[in-house]
Amino acid sequence: MSFATETKNELARITPEKTCCELAEIAGFMRFAGSIGLAGLGKFKIVMTTPNLAIVRHYKTLIKNYFGVDIDIEVGRSEGFVRNSKGTKAKEYALTIGPENNSEMILREAGILIVRGGMNAISDGIYDGLIKTKCCRKAFLRGAFLAKGTVNSPDKGYHLEIIANTENQARDLRRLMNTFVDITAKTVQRKKGYGVYLKAREQIADTLAIMGASKQYFDFLDVIMRKDLMSQAHRAENLDLANVDKAVKAASAQIDSINKIIEKRGLDYLSPKLQEVAKARLDNPDIGIEELGRIMQPPLSKSGVNNRLRKIAEIAKGL
Repeated sequence: MSFATETKNELARITPEKTCCELAEIAGFMRFAGSIGLAGLGKFKIVMTTPNLAIVRHYKTLIKNYFGVDIDIEVGRSEGFVRNSKGTKAKEYALTIGPENNSEMILREAGILIVRGGMNAISDGIYDGLIKTKCCRKAFLRGAFLAKGTVNSPDKGYHLEIIANTENQARDLRRLMNTFVDITAKTVQRKKGYGVYLKAREQIADTLAIMGASKQYFDFLDVIMRKDLMSQAHRAENLDLANVDKAVKAASAQIDSINKIIEKRGLDYLSPKLQEVAKARLDNPDIGIEELGRIMQPPLSKSGVNNRLRKIAEIAKGL
């Protein structure tokens, strides 16, 4: 099961505590998953589609609780069939509300059917009256995500997106999301509709928490933490390897300088203190400067060993 499906299944188990949040969530789902058709005599028919049975059960219950309407469910009738994560054909469910179930009243309460110029009109934005409070904005966002949202597994990358039907919907949803602290959603035009998306991993995690997907939020953070630890370990390993490589090159250059002096003038050409360091380096070509200082008699500090080796290099360069 994909991370997005697990997220939706968790969100579909949430029951809003307030009636205003029930309406906001229903409106969010209806706005982004629904289509409005005429049922004759100027009456309206609402059709909301989803391939997720848990979402179907959730909204059938939620709509019945709020509107007292027992809506119909049809299988594979609205858009035919969709592909599931395995690439095989999966059924798509349609939740249908007709005129006999007060579809016009429901559309008005959801802020979708409005009066404009004395005539009924379908709004394509988000009705501000539904999202005045923070709790209602969370509920509406949850409904929109359950309708047309997706989120990548953090193992594969960071991307959360909700597809809006129109540019106005996308603009209003982006504005809604950006009312939450540290959330900066962006929009992009897709082949079918407009995407409202996040790519910053911290913002995606916060959005999961805002919608109420607590388990998925902690799972998301767990993956982030694990990836960060692995990245730090790789950086430390690369740094260690770089330091070893640097030390090996430095020791090789030091030995070349000492051998040049021996060849040109002999080791006695150096002062006793420099001879001591030169012999220690020739006998221990693989150890670092600090360890080289510890085997000296008396022991030398790292800076002391470095100073003597630097003098040896200068002498060799002058020969």
